[in-house]
Amino acid sequence: MAMKKTDLEKNKALKLNNAMKQAAADRFGRAATAEPKLDRREQRKLDQAQGLVAFACKLNGELVEELKTRAAAHPEGMTGLLNEVIKRGLAG
Repeated sequence: MAMKKTDLEKNKALKLNNAMKQAAADRFGRAATAEPKLDRREQRKLDQAQGLVAFACKLNGELVEELKTRAAAHPEGMTGLLNEVIKRGLAG
């Protein structure tokens, strides 16, 4: 279904507003010092090149909280912690 001209104009205005908000957030050289953000497509390609696969599952809330606290201290974060825990569990 084709969009009406007014809907297209509204979408363009929303995109422009979001772009202006992003530009305002990057003032005073903050963007120059931060790491460049990758868009989803680029990040997906990097993940695929590393052999990473997204995996979703439902876990108990208490378990998730414990994982979060341990991941905060883990050098590789949540992903590294889960890789380590799952490998240990599968080996035993």
